[in-house]
Amino acid sequence: MTESTDQLPAPIQQTPPKPRKLWPLWLVTVLALVIAIALALWNWQQWQRHQATVQSLQTLQQDTRQLENLYGDRGNQQSQRLQSLEDKLAAQRELIATQQRQIDHNAQTLLEAGNRTRTDWLLAEAEYLLRIGNQRLQIEKDIRGAMSALKSADQVLAESDDVGVYPVRQQLAKELMALKGIENIDRTGLYLTLEAAIDSVHQLTDQALIHESAPGFVPSQAQDNTAPAEGGPGMLTRAWNQFTDTLSRVVVVRRLDETVKPLLSPDQSAYARLNLQLMLEEAEMAVLRGNQALYERALAKASSAVADWYNPENPKVKALDNTLSELSGRNIDPELPDISHSLQLLKRRLAGRGADPADNGSQQQEKAADTGGNPS
Repeated sequence: MTESTDQLPAPIQQTPPKPRKLWPLWLVTVLALVIAIALALWNWQQWQRHQATVQSLQTLQQDTRQLENLYGDRGNQQSQRLQSLEDKLAAQRELIATQQRQIDHNAQTLLEAGNRTRTDWLLAEAEYLLRIGNQRLQIEKDIRGAMSALKSADQVLAESDDVGVYPVRQQLAKELMALKGIENIDRTGLYLTLEAAIDSVHQLTDQALIHESAPGFVPSQAQDNTAPAEGGPGMLTRAWNQFTDTLSRVVVVRRLDETVKPLLSPDQSAYARLNLQLMLEEAEMAVLRGNQALYERALAKASSAVADWYNPENPKVKALDNTLSELSGRNIDPELPDISHSLQLLKRRLAGRGADPADNGSQQQEKAADTGGNPS
């Protein structure tokens, strides 16, 4: 056993394992964590820079749009200003052209006026007077003014010593005779008469309005309750009279076949005056316009109002009614004759003088006589 024991290999003495070193791992972990934190911080900074860059880009884009809009608005304003200046320039050119045409026309008129004779000026004056006469008669319906204008035109034609105006003067005589046959209308007098009637309406008092004369009027108690005379009826009769008087105040019997005129209150009396005033003012307007139908209708309504609302026994009411009756018979729109034929004949004569060679020779002779020289 000993030999066998000796022959056995010597036992190997086992050494205890050494502890592992972990600090490199911790070092790598710390380094990795530091690197990760650094990367996170770097990414965060890059993200902040990216956001700032995006914000800056948006701001720049917004500023660019504002600048584009501003430049666009300025461009539009400049275009509008240029267009306005072009329009003004065109207007100025048109005005200059119009003034130039007017100057040319005036120059031509002056040249033609220099060749006119005294007869031409007299005929032009007669034409102007005939135009005035037609305007006075047709528009203003002024018969006197039209007659004065026609008479003045006839006098001017008589001074012209032109044989060709004989038909014009003949027609003027007929038109003057026609105007003399028309009754003259004094519109101013009619208007003033209606104004006086309106003033008389304002002067009418309540006593002129219908009170006791109206049908169904109830007398006042002071007029009915008169004291009985001495030796009159007895107490029974007086009691019966008092009973019938009280009954008559309670029950009023009116006949329906009579025109019932209203009892007027202060408001109604004011209404009556205002209504009559408006009717007379309507008649005044008809006089100024020459409207015969409106004039007659207004005066008829005014006369009816006077008969319905006012006492006919009052002297002022009688005077007003007589004035309205007198005015209602006036004709304010007579039929006017046509006095334009003489004007047309004179226009034809003026046109014929410019085209007639004989007239041209007479014009030259008249001009030479006026200047004291000989005709060329």
